[in-house]
Formats: sequence, C-alpha cells, structure tokens
Amino acid sequence: MTTRATTGTPAPHTTHTPARASRRQVLGAGGALLLATLWPTPRSGRAQSAPHPEQGLLVENAPSAFAPNAYIRIAADNRITLILPNVEMGQGIYTGSVMLLAEELGVDMAQVAIEAAPPGGGAEITGGSTSVMTEWLPLRQAGAAARSMLVQAAATRWQANPAECTTRSATIIHTPTGRSLSFGAVAAQAATLPVPQKPALKDPSTYTLVGHAQHRVDSVAKVQGRAVFGMDIQVPGQKIGTVAACPVEGGTLGGMNKAAALAIRGVQAVLVNAQNNTVCVVADHYWAARKGLRALKLHWHDGPNAHINTQTIYEQLHDGLTGPAIVANTKGDAPAIIARAHATHTATYQQPLLAHAPMEPINCTAHVRPDGCDIWTGTQIADRARDTAVELTGLPKDKVMVHCQYIGGGFGRRLEHEYVTQCVDFARQVPYPLKIIWSREEDLTRDRYRPAYVDQMSAALDDKGFITALTHRIVGPAVVARWDPPELTKDGYDEDLSVATVITPYSYPAYRLEFARREAPGIITAWWRGVGGTRGLFVVEGFIDELAQRAGADPVAYRRAMLAQNPRALAVLDRVAQEAGWNTPLPPGRARGVAVQFAFGSYMASIAEVEMPDPDNVIIHRVCAAVDCGRVINPDQVISQIEGGLIFGFSAALYNEITLEDGRVQQTNFNTWRIMRMNEAPRKIDVFLISSTEDPGGIGEVGTAAAAPVLANAMAAAQGRRYRTLPLLSARNATAGKEQG
Repeated sequence: MTTRATTGTPAPHTTHTPARASRRQVLGAGGALLLATLWPTPRSGRAQSAPHPEQGLLVENAPSAFAPNAYIRIAADNRITLILPNVEMGQGIYTGSVMLLAEELGVDMAQVAIEAAPPGGGAEITGGSTSVMTEWLPLRQAGAAARSMLVQAAATRWQANPAECTTRSATIIHTPTGRSLSFGAVAAQAATLPVPQKPALKDPSTYTLVGHAQHRVDSVAKVQGRAVFGMDIQVPGQKIGTVAACPVEGGTLGGMNKAAALAIRGVQAVLVNAQNNTVCVVADHYWAARKGLRALKLHWHDGPNAHINTQTIYEQLHDGLTGPAIVANTKGDAPAIIARAHATHTATYQQPLLAHAPMEPINCTAHVRPDGCDIWTGTQIADRARDTAVELTGLPKDKVMVHCQYIGGGFGRRLEHEYVTQCVDFARQVPYPLKIIWSREEDLTRDRYRPAYVDQMSAALDDKGFITALTHRIVGPAVVARWDPPELTKDGYDEDLSVATVITPYSYPAYRLEFARREAPGIITAWWRGVGGTRGLFVVEGFIDELAQRAGADPVAYRRAMLAQNPRALAVLDRVAQEAGWNTPLPPGRARGVAVQFAFGSYMASIAEVEMPDPDNVIIHRVCAAVDCGRVINPDQVISQIEGGLIFGFSAALYNEITLEDGRVQQTNFNTWRIMRMNEAPRKIDVFLISSTEDPGGIGEVGTAAAAPVLANAMAAAQGRRYRTLPLLSARNATAGKEQG
C-alpha cells in the first residue's frame, strides 16, 4: 500500500446551511465553549501517581506550581502536563492536542505529558469526529494564555518589556540580552497573575508544528508495550471475572451448577446480578474464570424475544415504507412535482445490523469500598461511567474516581456504559478489586448494534436526467431516543439521520425527508463508526450514481453539474478525478466508482478501482481520496485515518451483518464475523490533502463513511447492475441483480 499527501490551492469557502443543526454539529461548535466554561480544574488525590511521566503514557496528578486553566499544569521542575477530556482510541487525538498546545505555549512536543481529565464537565464525549473541532480553539487559547502569563512573570523579574521576550522549548528568552528562564522557574510567580480572557494567538504562517507531519506521541509506548489499556490494569489484590448474560435479550436465568464452578481450581466466587440476569465467575486468573463459567452449565429462559429472527426485523422495516411518517425536512412540494413529472426514478436500499467488534474486548476494573469507588476502564464518556457508579453505590460524586485508559478500539461501542454498571455491581459484592473481561463471544453476541435501516428515494427528473424534486424516506430506529432522550425532537426525529441526507454537498429545487421510526425488536441499537454519515452516504451516493447511469452521463460529470454552487466539494471531486486518472482507459476487467461527501465538517471525494473475476470476488486495486478537512493539524494523521477508515468500512460493506435466529445472534467470533484480510485490502491507497484556511473538520469517521458507496458504485460499474443492499457480497444482492437483469 502506498500513500501520498499533497496540497493544493485553498478551496473557496462555501456556506451550507441545513434546515436544522444536528447534535454533532452542536457538539462541534459548542463543545469548545462548554469545555472552556464548565470543565473544572482537575482534582488531585487520584489512586495512582507517576513521578516521572513519559511522553505517550497517561500520567496521574502531580504537584502544580502553575495551572492557569483546566488544560495545563506546569510544575516547578518544568514538567508540563496536558489534561485532556478526549480519549485516545487510535485516532491520534493525543498527538493532535499536544501539537495545538505546544505550538501556542512554545514548548517541544516531547516536553508534554498527557493526563486524562476526570469526569465532571458534562461535555467530555469522544465521538462523532468532534475532538479536533472542539479542541481547536480552547487548546490554542489555553496555551497562549499560559505563555502570556509566563512571559509577563519573566519580564517582571528582568524589568524588561514582555514584547521583547519569546518562548522556546519551555524557556522564556529575552531576545535583546539572551537571558533565559525556564517555565518552572517562574511558574509560581505566573500563577499570581490574572488569566488573559482573550490571549493573542500566533499567526498560522509562523506555525512550526501545526500543519507539519509529526510522529504520534504514543507510538513508542505502544510499540514497547508500555501503554496501559483497560485490559492491562493490574490493581493490588484484584481478581478476574468473566461474565455471561442471557443470549436472548430480555431472557432470564433459569438455573446453574454453582458447585461445579466453585470446584474449579482458582475460582473464588460465582456472582449473580438479578436485575439484568448476568452471571460472573470470579477467579485468580482469566482462564480459571472461563473454565468456571463453562462448568456452570447455565440454563436460560429465553423470554418474549425468542421468536425474533433477521427476517422479522427486515419485514418491519419494509412495512414502514408506506403509512405514517414524520416529515423531518421539506422544501417546496416534492411529492406533487414527482406525481406530475414525465420521468421518475425510485430505488430502495437496505443496510444491516452491525457489531462494533473492537480488537480490545469489553473490560472494566472496579474497587468498591465503603468510603469510595475507583474505576479503571476505556470509555468514550467518562461522566456516565462515574454516574452509574454513584447511582449503584450511593457514594457522592467526589468519592467515585474514573481512571480513563487507552482504548483498543471504540467505534461508538464505548459510548455505552452498561459494562461499567455491570462491573461495579459485581465489585460491590466482593471486598477486593474486580476486573471483568468479556469473552469475544460475549462481546459479539451482547453488543449494542448499529441499527438496520431501509431507505427509499424517489426523484422527478428533467429532460437531461437531473433532479427537480426528491423524496427520501428512512425507516429504522432513533438511537438518540435511548441514548439521550432530550435530543430527540419534539416530533420524534433523530437529527443524526440528517447527516449525508439533508446535509449534503448537493441541493435540490424541492425536497422532502420522512422518517418512519421502527425500533428493532430483540436487540439494543447504538452508535457505530460514521454514525449518520456512514448510513446516509451509501443511500444518497448510490442513488446519484443510478441517476447518472439512467441519464447516460459520466458519473463524475453528472456530479460536477450538481456541485456547481459548492466550490469546496467541486474542488475535491476535480482533484480526485485528476489523480485517479478518471478519464484514462483501464485494463480489461476493471471498473471505477466515485463518491462525494460532506460530513463531520469535512469534504471528501473518493474513487475506487476494482476488478471482479466473478460476482463473489472483489479485488480492490486502488483507492484515491481527496480531502478538504479545513486546516490540517497533522497531515500524517489525517492520511492514516482515511486509510484505516476506508479499510474498516470496506470490511463491513463487503462481509458484515449481524443475524438473529430464535432471538440469538449467530455471529460469535472472527470465524463468523469476517474482518478484511491483508491480501483483500486495497493494493494501493492515495490520499491527497487540499490546503484550506477554514477551521478544522472531523476526520476519524470520514473514510468509513465513504467506503460502502464508493465500493458499491465501482462494483456496479464492473457488474452492470446496482448494489442496493449491504453487505455487498450478500446473497440478496445476487437475487436483486437477477431481478434488475
């Protein structure tokens, strides 16, 4: 695989105003304000300490001489700590955040240690590709404010003009005389000064870190095995537990052979959570706990969902294509225009349930005592981890400490906190710290799944095949109704569904979006990488491609005409078409597909070049992507996120679907939940970055959102039939292909 990052002329700014802002837009725009105003100064007294913090390792609180805001702590010995509310789960946020702070503060990246912020701000959510967007301004302001105060303290000591001073490598330098003082030497004096409310930020033209490729700050620690993930936690005296819940949602525990489990060498206890009918076997080590769990011979009463199967779910979704629905967005009278149009086109798309399947299975460690509770885990939402422990234990919030660890894959799974609830509930039944580890089977069969959806789009077309009116009906769950009920609109709409449907690079003369809510029976649904963008792009870009084909138009030219009023989107499309050689001939048997997107505040166009020796075999020869994500913090990180996101998305798009039979999930491990293998990955991925002076957009989910539509369109070009159902290699697509033929 080869990758190139290049820049070009900044794309002109274009303003796109959706009918209503999504919850992720609100988080992206308002999160910075929330963090700056609500997040308290970090608390001391955490359970562990790290007297000599190393770059890339999470550290605990150390004494501070200077803490001008919630982000920065500078000790008298010149140690600098960045306290960060966003968690590292592979997306590189620790590196990007250190770059932003170090740039404005005037220090080397290697001089900054990282500490995970404690819960308490109410806005500490890592998800929706919002981390850089929310930290872009606050981290720079925090660094600039601290720099200003340190410079003032040094200038006062020298009786010099602060304007004659600069900072470099955590040192204040008086330029005319060459005198210097370390940050630590003036930290105590700086702490007595007022914090600037509007500190002067550096001119971007002077940046030496931001915009330049930097090595990740956590790479060495991870390569050397020193980075601590939740799975690695070792607390003195801890025991290990593994758990099992009823394989049918809503089922109850019928019976077990407790004596057989306790007879296993190393097994210490068998615990039961009566509320959610979960069993935990506790042992000296995981293998003993695992053997004990098997020895229980658990018997379950399957309950009311035992009749649910995959077909049940899809039938309910397709039933929602007719009948009542919420009108979520409207412009003009699209149904009337379609009814009298001389040409129309309608297509129905189906997307499956998906598991998160992170490499690090679910785990959590908790120590519940009469006077406090400590929790060690990887979580994307530490506040909820703390609050569930408060509710279970009755302890005040300041007695519950959440120690956030590196996360070995989140993808939205760790926006859930039921595993923390489970761990704390079991831990309060024993006197020692308890670490629970879910087996891979438990992780897959008791996941909270990306919902299945069915979409139907209908368009009225003019004499050139372009859209004059469009209707779009989405049928499926509203995840936010469970996850954050106040965010559901008063008429019951989940605004995440607007991403890549209402909020697109395209505009239409008339438009109507409808939502028929259908909650999936027998499972719990949740956010998944790319959220609404991944879901919506497969539908919209597939439909646009169908319309281009119907019009006999080149897919890139057709989109160019629709993007005439959106210069940033047009720029990424033109760039990727040029770099991919869209108009150049292909070797026999190969075909290309294209997709354009605006999601998470970033624009991207992608082209995939594929070969299909037979309908069940796809060779992805090359993928090109052109990205305008606003101002780039770390080019290498943007590239790697696009690469990884594409491969993650291709894996799901080609192979993945959670199916149910008699209420039970059928996929139990990586032998039945297929992950794209190295020999199946694209032979080559090229990523091209377009220079921009706009504020940064999100990037962690952009590649995943592009994967299914660009691959489906390339496969359609190769096979001469449309792919409207995911996964792309499912038998249902083969049937649909025969019907289209």
